Amino acid sequence: MGVTGPPGPVMDRDEVDRALARLGAEHEAIETSLLALQDHAGRRLLEGAELTGVTKERWASAEASITLLWTYFDAYTDALRGARDIRSRRRWSSREDLAELTELLRGESVTVAGSAAGTAATAEAPTLHGAGRLSHSFSLTTLVDRMNELYASSLDMVVTADAVWSALPARIDLLAAELQRTRRLAHSVGVRPGEHPAGDDLERITHTLTSLREQVVSDPLAFWVRAQGSSAPGGGRPDTTVYDREARALEDVRREIEAVLTVRQDAEQRLVKLRDVLSRADRTLAEARTARGEVLAKIAATEVPVVSGPPTVLHEQLATAAEYRRHAQWHRLSPLLESLEQKAEDELLRARESLTAVTQPLAVRAELRGRLDAYKAKVARHGLAEDPFLIERYDAARRMLWSAPCDLRVAGQAVLRYQQAAAELLTAPRVPEQGGLEDRRGEQ
Repeated sequence: MGVTGPPGPVMDRDEVDRALARLGAEHEAIETSLLALQDHAGRRLLEGAELTGVTKERWASAEASITLLWTYFDAYTDALRGARDIRSRRRWSSREDLAELTELLRGESVTVAGSAAGTAATAEAPTLHGAGRLSHSFSLTTLVDRMNELYASSLDMVVTADAVWSALPARIDLLAAELQRTRRLAHSVGVRPGEHPAGDDLERITHTLTSLREQVVSDPLAFWVRAQGSSAPGGGRPDTTVYDREARALEDVRREIEAVLTVRQDAEQRLVKLRDVLSRADRTLAEARTARGEVLAKIAATEVPVVSGPPTVLHEQLATAAEYRRHAQWHRLSPLLESLEQKAEDELLRARESLTAVTQPLAVRAELRGRLDAYKAKVARHGLAEDPFLIERYDAARRMLWSAPCDLRVAGQAVLRYQQAAAELLTAPRVPEQGGLEDRRGEQ
């Protein structure tokens, strides 16, 4: 800001009175704001804190700005008091009084000593020019503008620091309290650093929160995100990125600890269920091995899958899980049970599929037997059970299906021939005088 020009034409009494009233209102507003800044909780905290980083640098500048603010305000107060004294000399101010008032109210009539202004020059370089000068002159309007600039920057710094201190340390403390509860709970179920990943996570979260709190207390401005396009003091929000990340990590650990607690509560029930599933898988495999021997003996020319033995690895892991339970090693039991439960279900499914694959030839033979008997019953319902040709074909198919070893391919063809003969007989015109199916074929 440069030096203003000449004050211009001499003001009349009304202009002087209006200017004094405006400047008086501004003086009162500035004084109220300065006193509020002086009593601001954030400023008091900044004065007593051991600051570091960007906050330390900006607070040194803000302190110099606040000191300069009071210096400017005192000069402004003296100039306003002087103008009021001149105006109060006479009810109707003389030409000389009005000229003097015009100089005071519009000219660069306010002088600030160089020693006072120079003290703040290093911290507020854009505000002052020529810090080495013995004195600096301002108009009242320019001085008000300077005070407004200094006040806005100082208030922004104080409000920002106070906003971070009001938001983050309390939230960190609450999270730290939750962390301690989780640590005690984790310790009770054997989740400790070096023994379980969740224990290592708790240790890391503890160190991070401790360091975060120290940084927030000493350098709050490092945790402030300014709102884009905002020029108002304190426009923005505290940066909670690190806090939010650790809060999510603690929640993940807490869920894992709860899972371990759940294992402790129902471990025996889950172990019993696991033993039952594996026992059913073993019995199913045993049944499949027995069925395979029966198929090989009763069915000819058939590829029968090989049946594997019982899952010894799963039984060993089940024994390990029982050992973990006996020694209350819940943090090790939890992942082992989850893995075993899935593997046991897979093993039971594999055993059932093996049994199905092995007994498939027997199922095919049973289906052919059922189909043969169903057609025989159908023929009997139509009074054709004694037809010699059908009896011959039925007996041939039955001998193949009820003999061992049974050739399913040949037996299937025999059943098909019986079906075709029965269908032909059922759909042919009835000729009572003729004999059976052979006689009718002869006529055709």
